[in-house]
Amino acid sequence: MLSMTGYGRAEYSSEGVNLVVEIKTVNNRNFDLNCKTPRAFIAFEDAIRKTVQSYVNRGRIDLFVNFSDTREKATDIDVNLDKAACYYMIMKSPDVVTDNAVVDVEEYEDIIKETVKNACVKLNEMRKIEGEKLVKDMLARMDTIKILADNVSLRAPFVAAEYKEKLKNRIEEFLKDVKYDEARLLNEVAFYTDRVNIDEELTRLNSHINQFREIVKSNGSGKKLDFLMQEFNRETNTICSKSNDIEVTRYALELKNEIEKVREQVQNLE
Repeated sequence: MLSMTGYGRAEYSSEGVNLVVEIKTVNNRNFDLNCKTPRAFIAFEDAIRKTVQSYVNRGRIDLFVNFSDTREKATDIDVNLDKAACYYMIMKSPDVVTDNAVVDVEEYEDIIKETVKNACVKLNEMRKIEGEKLVKDMLARMDTIKILADNVSLRAPFVAAEYKEKLKNRIEEFLKDVKYDEARLLNEVAFYTDRVNIDEELTRLNSHINQFREIVKSNGSGKKLDFLMQEFNRETNTICSKSNDIEVTRYALELKNEIEKVREQVQNLE
């Protein structure tokens, strides 16, 4: 997995031609490239975009190109003598001196694409390191989520049994020696048990944990993980809403806390 946050820099220098490409990326749901290049290189922006897209799937990308060419070139200069006569300082006057040299930028296209490519390689080296750190931490948190889910699973069967005992004691205390209908008590307990049953939620939660561990092995799965974390939250919220037990509620709230931390980290993955 790759982090969406990173930085890369590449430089080309040969025979007076100097080119520096810097690229940095931050979180974004889509591919959003912002190029800042010399005006003469506007024609290359499409080629730059395609090059970057082959290395970055999504994120906010800022790319900067600094360029200089110090090679001596022949120039064709026209001097407007009528305008020159009106000024003492010819070189500071607009439109007096016109440089008619045509800059042939096509010779720089391959250099730019190669330098952008090298910057992207550096960028992804950093993103890979950051991504591996994120994955390691998320998997550790996923282990914690599994432990908490198991604790809920172990506690859940006792909830109905304790409710039955409490209800029975209350009825006996209220009715004293009056005989009550045992069948109605069992019906009430059965209704309560069905209402607070969280077996399906726990089954799905464990399935999500297994899915997470598999999906995180694949590059470019940030969106899948983002959707999956929403499902984690859905199951945990249902457990909280069904829970009528202080221990189950405590575990569920700890689950929500860990899930939120993982969800925040998922936002940083491509």
